[in-house]
Amino acid sequence: MEFFLVQLLNGVSYGLLLFMLSSGLTLVFSLMGVLNFAHASFYMLGAYFAYQISTGIGFFPALVVAPLLVGGVGMLVERFGLRTVHRYGHVAELLFTFGLAYLIEEAVHLVWGRAAVEYRIPAALDGPMFNIFTSEYPTYRVFMMLVSVAMLVSIWLALTRTRIGLVIQAALTHPQTVEALGHNVPRVFMLVFGGGAALAGLAGVIGGNAFITEPGMAAAVGPIIFVVVVVGGMGSLAGAFVASLLIGCLQTFSVGLDWKIGWLGITVAQAAPVLPYLLMVLILILRPRGLLGTREG
Repeated sequence: MEFFLVQLLNGVSYGLLLFMLSSGLTLVFSLMGVLNFAHASFYMLGAYFAYQISTGIGFFPALVVAPLLVGGVGMLVERFGLRTVHRYGHVAELLFTFGLAYLIEEAVHLVWGRAAVEYRIPAALDGPMFNIFTSEYPTYRVFMMLVSVAMLVSIWLALTRTRIGLVIQAALTHPQTVEALGHNVPRVFMLVFGGGAALAGLAGVIGGNAFITEPGMAAAVGPIIFVVVVVGGMGSLAGAFVASLLIGCLQTFSVGLDWKIGWLGITVAQAAPVLPYLLMVLILILRPRGLLGTREG
């Protein structure tokens, strides 16, 4: 029971972090039809910006400032890069974001070096929050979950209760009508792309010190984000949420299991890294639209 509860909480916290990352990518794909290969690089930028800011004025100001900076970078990328190549089709967009990911990684190398930086959990959030039988559950894990849930509620309120949210939802399906009503659709695209980058940056702020902040972190988490988006359904926020929790729990539970897998001679823990990709392949075979998707990728 103790193992189950601890792994369940760890899986939910990791899944919510994955949702924070995949939600931005899902919004951008829904609105613009762009699969942003540089999305995980914004996650990395959020972690490095937070590290730099926290060394000067502390972690909690960094929690606000770093995502705003990453969102600003995202808006600049959309306005002066992605918007220009958009007229040449999806292949040009994919190549642009693919190259952008390498540029951001090299920029990180130049500014912060190739080694991991000491981006630590703040002292106020370090230590146990409560006990689960004999195990102490970290305060920072609970903080990660609270921030993720607050982000989820904020997205829902923004999309359903604000004017700009209603315009965004209308632009998802009827961009020409929205433009005819006098709204600046390109500006909506820019704001959504910047918002998606900011969400990835926020995930970097709270995930960078929980795991590790180093130049390879974008390459490590990037493939998992796309697995979440595909499993949940391309363009479906609800699907991304379900898939994030599913994959988060799948990975955390499997890492802790030493059961042998039949004749293969390996344990579940050894196979854990490949399980999300196996799930994605099965979903693509059985339900190409994903769990809750309404359009095919």
